[in-house]
Amino acid sequence: MTETPTPTPTTTHHPYGTPDTPHVTVRGEAHLEVDPEIAHITITLTARGTDRRTTLDDLTHRNTTTLDLIKSYGDTIEKLETGTLTINPELTRHGRAERIRAYHGRIQLTATINDFTTLGEIVTRLADHDLTRVDGPWWTLRPTSPHHAAARRQAVREALQRAREYAEALDTRLGALLELSDTGTHHSPLGRAAFAESMHYGAPAGAAAADATPIDLEPVRQTVDAQVEASFTLIPPALG
Repeated sequence: MTETPTPTPTTTHHPYGTPDTPHVTVRGEAHLEVDPEIAHITITLTARGTDRRTTLDDLTHRNTTTLDLIKSYGDTIEKLETGTLTINPELTRHGRAERIRAYHGRIQLTATINDFTTLGEIVTRLADHDLTRVDGPWWTLRPTSPHHAAARRQAVREALQRAREYAEALDTRLGALLELSDTGTHHSPLGRAAFAESMHYGAPAGAAAADATPIDLEPVRQTVDAQVEASFTLIPPALG
């Protein structure tokens, strides 16, 4: 004889609440203004010559010199990466034939710097090199910055406070948390577009290698925004 299993009771979910278990859904927001933690700069090295091998050797030497300079700052440099390297021929036409007039070489480096007191010195020394262009700085926070968590906590506290205020207006109190949704956390430079503070500095070929005064760079403060949505049950209020 086969036993019929006892049906498991099911609980009907009412996403919008019922008279016995009313819900309230609120949004919490946080807006923090904080100092940046790191800065990015991009260094573009170029070389030009009529001989391909000589151009490549010049570019290699310039790259080695630049890397040695950047690495000399030790832990100040949080990350150093090499991007693209290109060697392009420049063509010119003589009669019916195309000939190579010159070769152009280019290397792009990206450095992440965490010590802003030496940032101006690094930028100035790099820009003092021949055929070197420096773009930046771009100020930002680390992805793991504690400021992101602080903004999320503040947004949750605001949502809870707002829900309590609604409950008090109904002369009741909150019951339980039903759902908490993270609707986004992001940050951006305060009061400007992400790359609005970009500057470039360049040294022409044959520039004098004199000691230049470090450039005074003021960090751009960052805004950190967080938004959450939270749903709570309410103790049924007496509305009579």
